[in-house]
Amino acid sequence: MMIIDRNQSTTVIFILLGFSDYPEFQIPLFLVFLAIYVISVMGNLGMIAIIVINSKLHTPMYFFLKHLSLVDFCYSTVVIPKLLENLLAEDRAMPFSICMTQFFFIANCALTDTFMLAVMAYDRFVAICNPLLYMVIMSPKRCTLLMATAYSWGTLFSLLFTYSLLVLSFCGSNIIDNFVCDYSALLSAACSDKHFSELILFIVSNFNMLSTLMVICSSYIFIFVTVMKMHSVRARHKAFSTCASHLTAVGVFYGTVLFLYCIPNTKSTWFTKKMGSVFYAVVIPMLNPLIYSLRNNEVKETIRKLIDRK
Repeated sequence: MMIIDRNQSTTVIFILLGFSDYPEFQIPLFLVFLAIYVISVMGNLGMIAIIVINSKLHTPMYFFLKHLSLVDFCYSTVVIPKLLENLLAEDRAMPFSICMTQFFFIANCALTDTFMLAVMAYDRFVAICNPLLYMVIMSPKRCTLLMATAYSWGTLFSLLFTYSLLVLSFCGSNIIDNFVCDYSALLSAACSDKHFSELILFIVSNFNMLSTLMVICSSYIFIFVTVMKMHSVRARHKAFSTCASHLTAVGVFYGTVLFLYCIPNTKSTWFTKKMGSVFYAVVIPMLNPLIYSLRNNEVKETIRKLIDRK
């Protein structure tokens, strides 16, 4: 039975190396990540504002998109400000408690994102395969229940992940070759038996990935079959266009996650993992509002009207 060291939170310090191996690029990287953060904040908060302002967008699809934008905003805010600080600061130390808090919120946002993408796939399935019953099936009560489940899903599993790290022992100062308190990096820094934590990672990660991917894939299989049965080319195009943004977001998100999972934990691959983490935790929260706004005529029309008013 492993015992959590009660004094650990006050004695353990993590050193986030970030991009310290490239001192000549610190300022350019700071400017790039600052620009990404500004775009991400403006894009996600702007998406939320557009959906709230335009009554035509008060539908289940945009209800889910609003919450996806909220989670992406939180994701960016948990990761990027600390990254920007570490690019300028000489001292890159992070206390145990702050590191674990950051990890909890990162895991929470990532897990909630996966569930929301699955829910949005189910929403498109109902809209295309059962259009006459769409507003009945996707009632406000059911939409709220699905969102509550998504947030609960993220919170529950992130708490489990965090607990699996808290039962580990960390010895003094620990070097983390990343810009965030990443699970695999924290596992590598631990100086106690990691079997329990690795088992939790394997079970929860695979369950989360397989269950959400199963919902997404099965939803789009039914959508594809239904669309192929449509006789009108225009109807087919309209059906596929309503799924294009979501499919793009799913492809980018799961493609990056699967890429990171396929990389073995060796020293030669830490740079690749770091770059994958940049895309996963920094770039994707910025891309989602761009994907949905550029490929969505209703959102573009709302933006155009707001600009014309000014």
